[in-house]
Amino acid sequence: MAVLALLAEFSLMEFTYSWRWFGPNDRIKLDSIRQAGATGIVNALHQIPVGDVWHKDDILERKKMIEDAGLTWNVVESLPVSEDIKRQTGNYLKHIENYKISIRNLAECGLNVICYNFMPVLDWSRTNLKVVFRDGSQTSGFQLFIFAAFDMFILKRQGAENDYPSDVIEKAEKYFSELDENGIKLLKDTILYGLPGSMQTYSLEEFQEHLDLYSGIDRKKLKEHLSYFLNHVVPVAEDCDVKMAVHPDDPPWNLLGLPRVVSTVDDLKEIVEMIKSPSNGITLCTGSLGVGHFNDLTQIAHELAPNIHFVHLRNVIRDKGLNFQEETFFGGDVDMIGVVKELVAEGFRREKTTGKKCSFPVRPDHGHQMLEDIGQENYPGYSLYGRMKNLAEIKGLTMGIISMTK
Repeated sequence: MAVLALLAEFSLMEFTYSWRWFGPNDRIKLDSIRQAGATGIVNALHQIPVGDVWHKDDILERKKMIEDAGLTWNVVESLPVSEDIKRQTGNYLKHIENYKISIRNLAECGLNVICYNFMPVLDWSRTNLKVVFRDGSQTSGFQLFIFAAFDMFILKRQGAENDYPSDVIEKAEKYFSELDENGIKLLKDTILYGLPGSMQTYSLEEFQEHLDLYSGIDRKKLKEHLSYFLNHVVPVAEDCDVKMAVHPDDPPWNLLGLPRVVSTVDDLKEIVEMIKSPSNGITLCTGSLGVGHFNDLTQIAHELAPNIHFVHLRNVIRDKGLNFQEETFFGGDVDMIGVVKELVAEGFRREKTTGKKCSFPVRPDHGHQMLEDIGQENYPGYSLYGRMKNLAEIKGLTMGIISMTK
């Protein structure tokens, strides 16, 4: 009877174990994802140009594809925010109206969690996508002096040398002087990698053009543009019972002269205050925030708990010199146990407050390339076996904490 009672308690507060899938062209198929232990799918319509409307026919077609495989599309990641919206130029007003229509269409199709980001130009930045890990698997990393070498000597951005300490510049000069033609190409392609769901890279010329379009836009201005966007779309989301969940910057500091505004606990608090609404919240990404030595993820999970609508769990090691590398789930600098304890506590608080079952959508965010994944082509970090391992660790941790909490 005690076991049955425990199982009954488990049926209340839970996480929805989810998996990011990039659509029909993803090497990892839905059947494999189901076998890996996920029940929810995190997905987007990458084929629709940014700024255009997501029509219900397209949404329902993708939803049916997922449900036919025995899974549920539970989070949209991402409904992208156009560069015009971020800069408030060009077609930004039309794009905002299209965004509002897309929110309504998604809601009418039963989708009520939307992850988005407000990072200019690039969604993430790494200097090595194939770091050989100590166990022979592959992971990704970022070293500031290598990034500086790209910025100063490959991109040759005007004023780049003013953004780095002298010791970093010295290491960058030495590093670049030892690169051959293939090494330069590899570094360029790594940093200019395309958006998730794409295997394309920018050309240097295209990239510089995008950077130039942000001339005159600093952190203060970009935050004003984010506030403007939220004050237009969040009322629509609230009316549709849709949760908007901003994703943190990766990494959480300014790069290439571009401002980053979703980087710290103070940034996140400011964003949820831009428009007070249960629909205006955050994606807690322990990896993106965790690479900043100035971010305490347990503190952030505690202080922002009521505003968390979606969770990405991965671990990293980092230093005060703004270098980092993705680690094993329990092996990095982020206190994963502490973070998940805060999430479980928030789940029980919501159940007590609302009288309704609470379920956080959570996914393993990246995984090492390992076993048969090594040598296969897929978007960096989005392996099969590495994420399956992380998902199993997430499940074990959360179920253990839930049972101890009860």
